[in-house]
Amino acid sequence: MSSSAGTAGVPVNLATTGFSRNGRIPWFIWSCITASACIMAGLYWDISWHETIGRDTFWTPAHLLIQFAAVLTAASSCYLIFGTTFGRKPAAIQTSVSVLGFRGPLGAFICAWGGAAMLVSAPFDNWWHNAYGLDVKIVSPPHALLALGIAGIMWGGVVLILGQMNRAEGAERRRLEWLLIFSGGFMVILDMLFKLEYTNRVFMHGMTLYFVVSIWLPVQLEVIARASGWKFARTAITAIYSVFFLLALWIFPLFPGEPKLGPVYQHVTHFIPLHFPVLLVVPAFALDLLWPKMIKANWNQWIQAAVAGIVFVVVLIAVQWPFGTFLLSPAARNWFFGTQYFYFALPSGAASVRNVFINLETARWFWIHFGLALVAAFLSTRLGITWGNWMRRVRR
Repeated sequence: MSSSAGTAGVPVNLATTGFSRNGRIPWFIWSCITASACIMAGLYWDISWHETIGRDTFWTPAHLLIQFAAVLTAASSCYLIFGTTFGRKPAAIQTSVSVLGFRGPLGAFICAWGGAAMLVSAPFDNWWHNAYGLDVKIVSPPHALLALGIAGIMWGGVVLILGQMNRAEGAERRRLEWLLIFSGGFMVILDMLFKLEYTNRVFMHGMTLYFVVSIWLPVQLEVIARASGWKFARTAITAIYSVFFLLALWIFPLFPGEPKLGPVYQHVTHFIPLHFPVLLVVPAFALDLLWPKMIKANWNQWIQAAVAGIVFVVVLIAVQWPFGTFLLSPAARNWFFGTQYFYFALPSGAASVRNVFINLETARWFWIHFGLALVAAFLSTRLGITWGNWMRRVRR
């Protein structure tokens, strides 16, 4: 009988827990990965739909794709929880937790909550638009609830992967590590989609953009990097975000689309993609080079977080500031960088259309936001260190 050590030192039959030594990934992990991919594609598509056509109805393909992911996750998580609770398989019970009398993997409960929150956000969002207008605001109460639900699915999937990965060895563990890295990439995509209104190229010569990016993002990078043990995990995670945004930037304009709502200030004949990705991969690479040296020097974790936070912010500013100048130049108005695409209701006098920077900060607030960015990156990294170290011990 194939077995692996359980959490209490009791042999666990890998077949009964959904994982076998033939290298197959458990079905519930594939369910979470599929749901995450559908959500990311659906969110990007939905924002592009808003900027190209307008929110003409709730029943758009993008909305249906997002809600399919919610239903898939909720159904598969509930099936896993009920199967563990009433199946009475000793091995499955040993690798589960108890919540309100039900038993199942910890990640399944998190995913189930996330799927439920997403499903609740759908009618809430529909009511919100009917009550307050068909806008394109990303940060709104129903969208915040949707983002929390999606985060629940993402983090629940990470916990499910880690529960299996931390009990696996060899080729099986390496396959799960790859899925963990992809899950981290999906989380960065979600984070940057939610911050999209603050990362437009016209804000790249102000500190607000760097402050916003430094909130929470380092948590995700550090958690996945420490949990996976990969040397260049942060680089890989941000590269997934970059590739996703680049492919969407190049593919979406290939499909026809035109506005169905007014006012229309820009001539639109195809789907409008979102911004060129922020150059997160550069500070992520710098952190990947720095961390082994700090670990070797046996630095205190608070000092590690402080140094990493400074490096993240300073390197991001160093590369994004001049790149912002380039993105406003005529050389960036092509299919590769995509700075010639505009939301149909964007007035001709808008800064993006005129290719000029927006700087709403006084000199005093510029430096205050710079300091806040350093503090946010430091605290986020410190939280990520603690959380990531805990994640390495997850087995249920």
